[in-house]
This record gives sequence, C-alpha cells and structure tokens, in this order.
Amino acid sequence: MAFFITRINVANYDAWKPNFDADGPGARRDAKAHRLFRNVDDPNEVFILVEFASVNEAIAGRERLLNSGVLDRFDDKSPPTVVEEAETVEY
Repeated sequence: MAFFITRINVANYDAWKPNFDADGPGARRDAKAHRLFRNVDDPNEVFILVEFASVNEAIAGRERLLNSGVLDRFDDKSPPTVVEEAETVEY
C-alpha cells in the first residue's frame, strides 16, 4: 500500500470541490480510496490523501496529476509526495 499526499489552497472550496470530484487528470483512477482534510483555521486549505495498492500505482497517479497541469492554477501548494505508512498507533 502507498499513498500520495498533497496540499493546496483552493481559494473557494465549494467551487473547487466539483472539479476535484470529476478527477479530470485521472489521478485517482487506480486509487483504492481518498480522504480530504480541511484546515480548521482556513477551510480553503485542503490536504488530499490518495491510497493505492502499490508504490508504482501511486507514482503513476502522481505523474498524471503533475502532467495535467491542474496544480499550476494554485500558487499556494505542496506538490504530491508519494509515501508509505511507517507506523500506525491506535489509542
């Protein structure tokens, strides 16, 4: 299992969300799941976690997103980073 994580400030979450749901770049087409997080102090700052079955699939999803140019619309962003889970601790 692998993920990519990215952060963007979307300026208007409600206007941005339908475009995210459409997944024009196909970044999530092979994904197992995704989660959206919003900053409680700035609800237009969005953190996106996308889960894939393998590192190769996560890399391919990240590349589709980057190559689409869709992130170029956002000045305030962190590019997608492919990660693997290091540890889970439940309390």
